[in-house]
Amino acid sequence: MSPRTATTDARPSLVRIENLVVEYASERYTVRPLDGFELDAPPGQLIALLGPSGSGKTTLLSILSGMIPATSGSVVVDGIDVLSLSGSALEDYRRKTIGIVFQGFNLIPSLSARENVAAPLLVAGVKRKEALARADALLAEVGLDDRADHMPKHLSGGQQQRVAVARGLVGDPKVLLADEPTANLDHISAEAVVQLLRSLRDRGRTIIISTHDDRLLPAMDQVVYMTPEHEAATATQGEITLVPGEVLFRQGTQSDYIYDILDGTVDVVRELSDGTETVIASRSAGAYVGELGPLLGFPRSAQVRAQTAVTLQPLTMVEYNQRHDDPAEVERRNAIAAGRAVGNGVVGSRAANDGDVAPGSPSSPSGATSAADAGDEPVIDLKHRRAETIRTSVATGEESPDAPVE
Repeated sequence: MSPRTATTDARPSLVRIENLVVEYASERYTVRPLDGFELDAPPGQLIALLGPSGSGKTTLLSILSGMIPATSGSVVVDGIDVLSLSGSALEDYRRKTIGIVFQGFNLIPSLSARENVAAPLLVAGVKRKEALARADALLAEVGLDDRADHMPKHLSGGQQQRVAVARGLVGDPKVLLADEPTANLDHISAEAVVQLLRSLRDRGRTIIISTHDDRLLPAMDQVVYMTPEHEAATATQGEITLVPGEVLFRQGTQSDYIYDILDGTVDVVRELSDGTETVIASRSAGAYVGELGPLLGFPRSAQVRAQTAVTLQPLTMVEYNQRHDDPAEVERRNAIAAGRAVGNGVVGSRAANDGDVAPGSPSSPSGATSAADAGDEPVIDLKHRRAETIRTSVATGEESPDAPVE
């Protein structure tokens, strides 16, 4: 899936990415931070990759810098096939074609600002006098020529970031990559850094930054939304029935409806990276399933399929909130949960309207993790946190091991 781009440019691309897929295994399940990603970046543009944590921003910058491999796709920078590089060709690309500004500055505490900027040249074998002269010129370019001899601890956060930018420019790259360049900076320092990046853009460089701060967007030439817009389901649906083994929704697909289980039992199944799967929870009549995906705007983090013949009522966000707040509905669900617990000798069963399953009950398979244990929070704590604009990742999401069951 391609990201949404705020502007277009008819000039030839300096950076072109086509159908990029990055996939890896994390805690036994497969993560795709980038899935079919595409981007065209012409020369002389300041481009923002906008998205929350886990949307693939830093992964994309790492691919562009040649630090990590991709699963498939094409990445071409200034005519260079980045994914095919190795050895000396990759080193040459990193030194001459791209510059990198790390989020945490990554300055060496024991070196002055001048020495930090000169360090990449010295490591590459450039004579010290020449390297320091280049560093002095770059520090003047970023407005820090009077701080050249200062150690990092004697520089403000904004000044350290400008030193990091100068170091990224030491090889005179055509493309500058900056990971969250204004993170943890006050607004005055952040403004100075953005102004610096704009001035570098005006000199013909293409600058690609990652950010989750939408306040920066008016200063950008192009904005790439890493989480394309997705509107919540609004159409009322009738009841649906599934036969045993039939899938309600699959892991990684777009979240839409929340499901009220009217009869029967469903299994929540995590698909693993080796092609196998594991049942992590089960839910029965009186419970909801699939609530957190639509609430949070996340893709489905697990597959749900019928364990028995099951009847479900799809609910929109509005319908779900109405039911959740209805005292009679809450009482009905509590009665269902209590009856199921008492009938099976379970003490202390949680209310089914939480969407959780009581460990040890028939609806929680032997040895399986309950929905609560899998990281599912009571939905009453989450239903008012959802943003007005719902977006989901261009990938299946960089899900943590404790991600909620959806």
